[in-house]
Amino acid sequence: MLSPAAVPGYMIRDTGQGQGMADLKALEALVREGRGAPISRLGYFCAPFRAGPGPFAGKVIKIYRGSRDLAQMERLATAHSDYLEVLQACGVTMPETAFHLLEMDGGWVPVVVQEGLPDASMMRPQMLEADLPGALALMEEAGQCIATFWTRVQGDPRRIGFHPSIRNFAIIDGRAVFFDSFPPLIDYSRDEMGRMLLLFSEKRLMRVVGPLLMRRVTGIQDEWYSPPETLVGLVGSACRLRPDDRAAFLDWGRDFVVREMAPWADAALEGLARPPQLPGYWTTFRKLLGLQGEPNVG
Repeated sequence: MLSPAAVPGYMIRDTGQGQGMADLKALEALVREGRGAPISRLGYFCAPFRAGPGPFAGKVIKIYRGSRDLAQMERLATAHSDYLEVLQACGVTMPETAFHLLEMDGGWVPVVVQEGLPDASMMRPQMLEADLPGALALMEEAGQCIATFWTRVQGDPRRIGFHPSIRNFAIIDGRAVFFDSFPPLIDYSRDEMGRMLLLFSEKRLMRVVGPLLMRRVTGIQDEWYSPPETLVGLVGSACRLRPDDRAAFLDWGRDFVVREMAPWADAALEGLARPPQLPGYWTTFRKLLGLQGEPNVG
């Protein structure tokens, strides 16, 4: 089993039971009305927004598709709690995060509430604005988070994944802060997670067309469960974001996996022989779903 590690800075909290009834009513109102400043509408699972005045002022609200299947939703809540525990035990720094299941209109709506992070702290804009040494320093921070996670999670018998893309990181005071806890990548089989990619997709088109392409939809997750592929994916994102610096990012990635991810170095080096590309089917999905452009934050 993993032993919890002290995580400085932003700490994890996964509460629902301790929230006051008045606050939960206020959260239900936010869910119903969607009040707040939208952060992005380009997410696969939801369009998070920053709450306005009230008990959740400044917090990021992430509302996911609900279900009338209470057992399914309770399993989701348990998995989310377990996943946050694993992330903390693996030294992943996160903003304060709470998961709630709201009973609404005869069903259950999952909602994640997170402490808001400064817009300027997001890794993507920092990568765009930095000079090359600065961009490589940002990559090093994200890479260290990836390497630490996979090193510490070794030996855990559960099926555990990680989705450390550039769009899922902030860099604050030189430290990578990860904020993507949904879907919880723990204890779901590959086929179950494939179905979840459809069940919780915000895009109706994906839910309609996806079952016809189930094998390809299921394959979207594979990178998240592969230590070398998560690092290769990070480098690939950097290469696409700053194509003129591709050679430098590839050199950094090759050096990093040898010194920090030795158990997976051979596989990662194979993936870093050339600038990594997104699978063609995922590029097609993104175009169909209108997910081109600046990524979402959750």
